[in-house]
Amino acid sequence: MSLALYAHPFSSYCQKALVALYENGTAFGYRSLEDPAHQQALERLWPLKRFPVLVDGELTVPEATAIVEYLQVRHPGPVRLLPDDPLEAVQVRLLDRFFDNYVSTPQQKLVFDVLRPEAERDPRGVAEARRLLDTAYAWLERHLADGRTWAAGEHFSLADCGAAPFLFYADWSHAIPEACPQVRAYRGRLLRRPSFARAVDEARPFRGYFPLGAPDRD
Repeated sequence: MSLALYAHPFSSYCQKALVALYENGTAFGYRSLEDPAHQQALERLWPLKRFPVLVDGELTVPEATAIVEYLQVRHPGPVRLLPDDPLEAVQVRLLDRFFDNYVSTPQQKLVFDVLRPEAERDPRGVAEARRLLDTAYAWLERHLADGRTWAAGEHFSLADCGAAPFLFYADWSHAIPEACPQVRAYRGRLLRRPSFARAVDEARPFRGYFPLGAPDRD
């Protein structure tokens, strides 16, 4: 088996890559970072120590978005996560960046702030992160209001691979309001998608790691 993924089951960015692998039933070796030996191997492969990291033979591919795109080029399957049409692909990539920058980034700000010593916390930054999430939820509500099943239309894509874990944890950290029923319904569809449902189930043993308290509803 040439493919190996260094990842942690509870990491949202790792789940993004895992969804892509599970969508196409791609065979790979799962190098769980719960194992210190895999942590050490990751540091040798990618000194920045960020994950996930995909290894394909002699090639190392860090960063979840790059991993998903690489898989489509080198290990394609029946589910095309990036459309062949260049303009449609631009829209998918735009939405991928939206979920990364305007959902995941502020959500992680809320989590990382809780992990700091109380004297080092950043209430202003937390308030800004919450406002950004509210703005992102409102924009996504309007975007989905034309009847889209998935982020970019009727086909599950790279954008949904990221939206799934990012909205999952964002709702835990700063709840999607009832005023955004389209977003809440979209999150529900993502949770029912078999590839993401599998990733969620694999991460259940690690919910104690979530410093804000993981709810029982998901």
